[in-house]
Amino acid sequence: MNKNLTRPRKVFQVINVIILAILALLCLLPLLNLLAISLSSSSAVTTGQVSFWPVDFTLDSYKFVLEKPEFYRAFGISVAKVFVGVPLNMLMSIMIAYPLSRTKAEFRARNAYMWFFLITMVFSGGLVPWYIVISKLGLIDSFWALILPVAVPVYNVVILTNFFKGIPKEIEEAALIDGATYWQVVWRIFVPLSKAALASIMLFAIVNHWNSWFEGLILMNRPENYPLQSYLQTVVVNRDVRLMTSQNAAFITTVSERTSRAAQVFTATLPVLVVYPFLQKYFTTGVVLGGVKE
Repeated sequence: MNKNLTRPRKVFQVINVIILAILALLCLLPLLNLLAISLSSSSAVTTGQVSFWPVDFTLDSYKFVLEKPEFYRAFGISVAKVFVGVPLNMLMSIMIAYPLSRTKAEFRARNAYMWFFLITMVFSGGLVPWYIVISKLGLIDSFWALILPVAVPVYNVVILTNFFKGIPKEIEEAALIDGATYWQVVWRIFVPLSKAALASIMLFAIVNHWNSWFEGLILMNRPENYPLQSYLQTVVVNRDVRLMTSQNAAFITTVSERTSRAAQVFTATLPVLVVYPFLQKYFTTGVVLGGVKE
């Protein structure tokens, strides 16, 4: 197929590959620098010797991080947040997207609901009303405060709605004629045929739940209730006084505030890096097909 390409097309592909490679490298270099810092000694990092390769290789920063009970507690809260929040997001997205994908003749209130959800993507009530509502519901300083306010990801609903619209109408009509209920149509036909879109929005949901830190800082009064990213936010932005006053002399020469922060941030990034390759093959198809507007 490549032999039939015209010269301008070949030039375009070469330029396109070069640009994408540069962009990929720009995204990868900060991560490599972070990893190199976390694996280097504090003296090498302090003197600016570390770029993209560890200097005076050591794992003491990771040993220090993995011995901190507050890190494990925050990590566990984030894992629980993903395992509870992602299935809830998927369930709500499917249950909302299916009726919104029907025509106005089939679902008369479709446009009203569609506008209702789209408006929430553009306008919000503001931080204070949002906090007051959650407070009045008694969710402050509870695990559910991290889950319920983001139970309906509208952007994911829009993607899934457009994907459902692309499924041939004849399949649904045949199932209904054979006696299937709408519930069966959704779970036995639409969901199996939408694996690409579902994998895409699942990846979005996992990343959103894992990376969200603002809700934890605002809605949690006690630091022990922080999810991992909120905990890391306090570590990265604020000085880790416990590290500076540590009496563990074994770590003084190899672990510094900067190396410990790098180790914690990189450890928190690993789960997403591990999950992404398994969902990546569905990602492009799901987003492109789900993003087509009628």
